[in-house]
Amino acid sequence: MSDKVTETKNTAGQGIAWLMADMTLVTFMSALVKANSVAYPAIQLVFIRALIGLVFILPMIVKNRAALKTMRYPLRNAFRVTCNAIALTSNFLAFAMLPLVMVNALGFTRPLVTMGLAALLLGERVGRLRWLGAAIAFGGALIIVSPDEIDLNPGLLVVLASILFGAMATIQTRRLAEESTIVMMTFYTLGLVLLTGLPAAFVWQPVPLSHWPVLALIGLLAQAGQYCWLKAYQKSDASLLAPFGYLSVFFAAAAGFFFFGEVPPPRIFLGVAVILIALQGTRLIEARRRT
Repeated sequence: MSDKVTETKNTAGQGIAWLMADMTLVTFMSALVKANSVAYPAIQLVFIRALIGLVFILPMIVKNRAALKTMRYPLRNAFRVTCNAIALTSNFLAFAMLPLVMVNALGFTRPLVTMGLAALLLGERVGRLRWLGAAIAFGGALIIVSPDEIDLNPGLLVVLASILFGAMATIQTRRLAEESTIVMMTFYTLGLVLLTGLPAAFVWQPVPLSHWPVLALIGLLAQAGQYCWLKAYQKSDASLLAPFGYLSVFFAAAAGFFFFGEVPPPRIFLGVAVILIALQGTRLIEARRRT
């Protein structure tokens, strides 16, 4: 029995380590995107990121090309990738308009939007307790943005677009539960390249040879971060990892401070604390009711 407990603890520790690696890589990628957002349009950065990602997964696509013929829902896949393209472009644009830590903190509200859309579009039942938790978490979001700044900063609308379309992409992912993972990964990466390629061409800014290593690094970090995220959730339960995911706000705050001199106001951490308590508190209460 003790060996089993030890093995469980080791697996949990590995999952947390993979998640920390993911947050480190994604935070560094976000800082690079923000640093390059002045020189290059967001859509161009998304296209380059997707293109680099496609290069990395190309061997996997070739190896599993037979599985691509089993695609069952091409229209749903197309809509999902379109939502992802809009969400990712909006997210990259938000990095140029707002502090890193604020973009990261507001991203914590995506599960709330996903919950609402799941009830509206998928007919999922949402109990009163979850709606109460959502209302409290929304209050945390208002603390983060501060109501007196909503009309003054269009960057908040960009973040809202990122959250909304990201949640819609999540909904489509749920509807594609029967689709092959290989099909979804291939369609996602290739779809991003195709969807962002033409718009990027219209606003394309020449990239000096010396800049390509940094832009390639953005794509590499994104793919590596996704790999670490998948490994984390393979090693540990989502319920264990979820609270640690909120540490990303401190990663973002540190990156913003050291790389861009951004000093986050205390209200951002207060708002994140409110969201964390609302979401995790709701989960804990529901878990106790089921036992």
